[in-house]
Amino acid sequence: MEEQEKSQVHFFKGLLIGGALGALAGVLFAPKSGKKLRSDIKEKGREILNGGKEIYADASTKAKDIFEEVKHQAKDLKEEAEDTGEKIADEVHEKIGQVKKVFGR
Repeated sequence: MEEQEKSQVHFFKGLLIGGALGALAGVLFAPKSGKKLRSDIKEKGREILNGGKEIYADASTKAKDIFEEVKHQAKDLKEEAEDTGEKIADEVHEKIGQVKKVFGR
């Protein structure tokens, strides 16, 4: 699951960078006046920035969800380990009691 999410993040980064480079190339090679060209560059920059913010927000939300799930699983594992440890300790004490009875101590 983690590998798939990394792949998605890499894909979106590539998409964002590719889109930015493509937009910049299109703007720079288009026959326009300097004022119009600067305006277009500014607008494309805003679009790319907004796209990046959306990707960041999505990735951040997914990371928080994953973190919460991992935290929950770690808590469950800790409780299970504690329960198992207590059961083993009880069994050891019981066996020690049995051995003491056998040897009369």
